[in-house]
Amino acid sequence: MGTHIRAGELDIWAEQTGQGPDVLLIGGLGDTVESWQFQLDGLSDRYHLIAFDNRGAGRTAMPAAPLSVETMADDAAHLLRAVGVPSAHVAGFSGGSIIAQELALRHPELVRSLVLQSTWPAMDHYLRSWARFVRWLVEVAPSERAFLEGFFLDIYTARAHNDGTVDQLIEEVLAFPHKQAAEDVQRFLDCFIEHDTTEHLPWISVPALVLAGGLDPTARPRLCRAVAEKIPHARFEIMEKEAHQPFQEIPDEWNSRVDSFWRAVEAGN
Repeated sequence: MGTHIRAGELDIWAEQTGQGPDVLLIGGLGDTVESWQFQLDGLSDRYHLIAFDNRGAGRTAMPAAPLSVETMADDAAHLLRAVGVPSAHVAGFSGGSIIAQELALRHPELVRSLVLQSTWPAMDHYLRSWARFVRWLVEVAPSERAFLEGFFLDIYTARAHNDGTVDQLIEEVLAFPHKQAAEDVQRFLDCFIEHDTTEHLPWISVPALVLAGGLDPTARPRLCRAVAEKIPHARFEIMEKEAHQPFQEIPDEWNSRVDSFWRAVEAGN
């Protein structure tokens, strides 16, 4: 079960489970603890997992103060310190991978390793255009269902749309009682659109695994590869038949990949 944890000046909703090396899971655009359910269930026999709702998502409030990726990275650092974790393997997807990059840059002592799924150093013109489209869509969509149906077209594979996985996800999101305000979605997007770590990525010194979905139309493999090429000694892998969120579509395979990486880091390899 999750609980609010006082972290800095914010009460962050977080869930902890399992025993073993510490792992921090960072979600993307409006994603909550529940987005990591397959990892919380599938890796808790080997790791102590911490997942949380970013400010302005789920059960963590959005303060009136200006929002930035740096602020969200500081939130993650405050959370780790609040739960007494000196350093953790950090995994983030999409916008959460950008927060993870910044966490490693701003608080390197807290980061044992990085897993960056569907990431980028800076948005290119196409990804900025897509993000601005989503910014517009969340405001004009006639219903939450209509927004999700449009948004998820570029997030999940055709396979997931055709086999009913996406329909089930939509129903789960619609039933979730802690809704993210449209203006908070837009504030998140504005942060990610403007953020650029291109020149700073070489400063990251921890082991890093960068994962791309070969069918991802947004954080395309070229963008993910650019991150891996900037981080010294980073590993880069393409999951050829996957899209933006393979940790949800094929969780067993995704969990196995990151587990192998974390085991190698723990062994000093």
